[in-house]
Amino acid sequence: MGKGRLEAFSDGVIAIILTIRVLELHVPRDQAHLSDLKQVLPAFLSYILSFVYIGVYWTNHHHLLHATKQVGSGVLLANLHLLFWVSLVPFATGWMGENHFAPTPTSIYGVNLLMCGASFWLLQREIIQEQGKGSLVRRALGDDLKGRMSLAAYALAIPFACVSQWISGALYVGVALLWLVPDRRIARALASRSEAA
Repeated sequence: MGKGRLEAFSDGVIAIILTIRVLELHVPRDQAHLSDLKQVLPAFLSYILSFVYIGVYWTNHHHLLHATKQVGSGVLLANLHLLFWVSLVPFATGWMGENHFAPTPTSIYGVNLLMCGASFWLLQREIIQEQGKGSLVRRALGDDLKGRMSLAAYALAIPFACVSQWISGALYVGVALLWLVPDRRIARALASRSEAA
């Protein structure tokens, strides 16, 4: 089947997730000084990180599906699995921000990111399985060192949250920065396919 409905549905779900996240931000009441924003700074910083992560998943999801010709039931299920974990990002991020990056919420945030990364990896694998080893996605991803490094960083950040939330936070920010620019491997594979045609 075509991929248009899958893309439209995913875009809608991600838009709702971003909307929910911004609605959770609360401004200080009856406090009009810049210094009054200090109390909401952790929540605001976690919102920024959440926005970046959801944006990263949206852009890379877009590129991944752009390189996909058709989708079967396995890809549909893998995509739902990914959207489930991404939909929990506002909750995990909000809990972490509202509790000023306390160890348990910071660790749970890492679990959520780990599951998002693992489900994105599963979506890639399902696309490759449906389209075969010679698929554009398979050629573009290669050994997927970037994806494996991200999962390892999340797994490392989870226990580090109990030692130092700053180390965990640095790992979360580092992975977000690693993926901030959409995956160039797929863009290069698409460009080479266009040149060959």
